Amino acid sequence: MKNYLFILILSVLFFGCSKSKKDELSEESNSDSISIYLKASYKKGITEKVELDAIDKAYEIIKKSKNTNKNRDSLFSISMRYYNKRSWEKFSNASKTLLNYSIISKDSINLGKAYRYRAGFYKNTSILDSSFYYYLKSEKIYFILKDKVNYANILFNKGIVQHSVNDYLGAELSLSKAYYILKNTDDKIKYYGVLNELGLVYIDLFEYDLALKYLNEALQVVIDNNLDNEDHQKSVCLSNIGFVYQNKENYKKAIYFYNQSLSDKNIKIDNPELYSNIVDNLCFCKLKINDDVNLYKLLIEALQIRQSLNNKPSVILSYNHISEYYLKKGDLILANTYSKKALDLAIEIKNPVYYLSALKQASRVNNKYLPKYTKDYTRINDSLQIEERKSKDRFARISLETDEIIQEKDVLEDRNRNLLYVFIFTVILASLLFIVRAQRTRTRELLYKQTQQKANEEIFNLMMSQQAIIDESRSKEKKRLARDLHDGVLGRMFGLRMNLDSLNNKNDEETVNRRLELLNELKTIEQDIREVSHDLNREKQELINNFVSLVHNLLEEQQASYQVKLSYSIDNNVNWDKINNSIKINMYRMLQEGLQNINKYANAKNSTVEIKADEENICLKIKDDGIGFDVNKKSKGIGVQNMISRTHECQGTIDIKSEKDNGTQIIITIPIITKQIIEAQA
Repeated sequence: MKNYLFILILSVLFFGCSKSKKDELSEESNSDSISIYLKASYKKGITEKVELDAIDKAYEIIKKSKNTNKNRDSLFSISMRYYNKRSWEKFSNASKTLLNYSIISKDSINLGKAYRYRAGFYKNTSILDSSFYYYLKSEKIYFILKDKVNYANILFNKGIVQHSVNDYLGAELSLSKAYYILKNTDDKIKYYGVLNELGLVYIDLFEYDLALKYLNEALQVVIDNNLDNEDHQKSVCLSNIGFVYQNKENYKKAIYFYNQSLSDKNIKIDNPELYSNIVDNLCFCKLKINDDVNLYKLLIEALQIRQSLNNKPSVILSYNHISEYYLKKGDLILANTYSKKALDLAIEIKNPVYYLSALKQASRVNNKYLPKYTKDYTRINDSLQIEERKSKDRFARISLETDEIIQEKDVLEDRNRNLLYVFIFTVILASLLFIVRAQRTRTRELLYKQTQQKANEEIFNLMMSQQAIIDESRSKEKKRLARDLHDGVLGRMFGLRMNLDSLNNKNDEETVNRRLELLNELKTIEQDIREVSHDLNREKQELINNFVSLVHNLLEEQQASYQVKLSYSIDNNVNWDKINNSIKINMYRMLQEGLQNINKYANAKNSTVEIKADEENICLKIKDDGIGFDVNKKSKGIGVQNMISRTHECQGTIDIKSEKDNGTQIIITIPIITKQIIEAQA
């Protein structure tokens, strides 16, 4: 009995080991066969049928093989091959098998791929809610795996699905996330795709400036990375940019970009659908600006291409545009004929969006049925909006259901986000308080400077008034001195002369002494006259230098108080006696205003001030190397207006020259001859 049991155990072990070894050999054989068939499908020169047969045989072997990691990788390759060949049914079966195998084996990497392929299948078969569901599942897996490239790819495709159901904000969010990931990768093809799709989303959101930003960036990516191939990415970008301008009703610019897009001569052969779309959009823009050159020919060309491709929705658009063409030509019969064709075809394909387009055109060309068309248009438009809301609601429900697995993470993220918001709010509040405080300080400084300036003006006016009083007093003093000279010094000199005449004929000692006394008296008179002369000359010089010293003080204060380097010159030969105080005051004010403008607005490094005069005019020149301003601008600053007004008061001329980044030059010329007129006005 024991021997029997021993033999039985040995037999089981032997046959078990043999079976295991056979299974391993079988798996190796299957694996080799799969590789052989897949390699055979890549051979050049084979027909598409032979290629698909090889892929089919590899897939059949996998279905009969074990669920190994290698077989799952092969399933992924097979699914991709079916996808590239647009064999949707086989692609669906292969991706479903990959999904089941990945779930059973808990293979997260291949599970993400399987979800992605299921989503791709439903997207290409227009079952968009299922596509969104699987993209969302795949997105969560790649997010957990921290696989940024595949995560961005899923976001990109999810955004396309959301865009397709008019969930523009959801599409914008998904595509923006993909954009910020892909911009830092080497996958420029995907990056271009995201940029292009973002541009299209912003067109539908009526954010045309943002649309142009992303479409131009997509175009630049294509050019910089030489991405243009048989898919004609450059023409696509140019066409989409044209479509933005078409929506902005800038039809001439749209036409320019459509023509640029069509400059690629291979596009008609490689992608006739794209070519026909560009041509049809070009025709629409030409219709809008009444440009009939080659218009009918292009409309018919686009229609014929679309008919040859059996692209019925696009054929409807062509019918509508041809109808509009005949409407503009005044041929209502043909306009109505093509409009009717569009309506019939829209009813045939049962597409409410294109039916709306056809109804809209029909209502324009056939007034007889206008009430009916309007009623149908309103009814279908309302139903489309309801369906659109339902689609968005379905997407929202799908998102909520799939978000349950990461609910705790989201709560934590919300908590962190709230903390961040509190921090940002605190920083912003502190910044605002700082800005308000700084602004108040600056306002106080400005008020102080204005008050100081006003006080300086009052002081200057007071000084000028005082100067006028001093001038009058000095004039009176001169008259008094003249009288004193006449009545005093001249009288004494006359007496001395008479005494000297009487002593001319005498030479005695007493006479000699008397002469000496008289000569000393003459010296005394001479000294008195010299002192009077010096006093008069000094007073005149002080009067002249009074205004000049005020100007010097102003210019020296400018040099000391501001960073702008100032150089100045004042003509020493100016006869300030001839210049009325009113002119001096106005010149001083204009100099003040010119320097103040340099300090406040010019952002200059150097400035010059020059005061000179000739026999007829006095000239003030102020120049800086600052940022300049537009002298042709209608509304000028108060300071400049005051300078012009003061110049006109003095019957002078003012010449202001300024260019952007080339500084400013102000030349003020005032005639000295106006002295009497200004005095009379005063």
